[in-house]
Amino acid sequence: MTDNRVSPPFVGDERAMLNNWLDWHRETLAVKCAGLSEEQLRERAVPPSTLSLLGLVRHMAHVERAWFRHVLNDEDVPLLYKTADPNAEFNDVDTASAEEAFATWRAEVEHARRLSAEVPLDAIGKRQRHGQDCSHRWILVHMIEEYARHNGHADLLRERIDGVTGE
Repeated sequence: MTDNRVSPPFVGDERAMLNNWLDWHRETLAVKCAGLSEEQLRERAVPPSTLSLLGLVRHMAHVERAWFRHVLNDEDVPLLYKTADPNAEFNDVDTASAEEAFATWRAEVEHARRLSAEVPLDAIGKRQRHGQDCSHRWILVHMIEEYARHNGHADLLRERIDGVTGE
């Protein structure tokens, strides 16, 4: 696997730590997908799960957009991959384009980075989530948790596909 991750520093201010850990986890997802064919990216974990690496990339593009564009910045953009099926980002990968999914995910990551850089950590998102205010800091911590959890899934998926493991 190609690994372009930059390890987070052991010492730094809070914003640097949060941003570096989030970027490390973002790149971990890319590492887990590197070098695989579109067919391999679509492979499901185990029945009845619809979990796949391509589904995870699509899901994380959706999550980046939902938290940064919707909750933090109140942008009027549609959610990604949402249909009548609330899990469409995972379930609808059989004909989905990996190239499009990765481009969308990367674009959402870049947009999130730009937004995040402009907002203090204590800022409250412009939209509530489940009736609750969310601070920018909370969103960053949640995104680290979201990626970390799904990167564990990605590690297992990758090992199942071709035996490759790694941090």
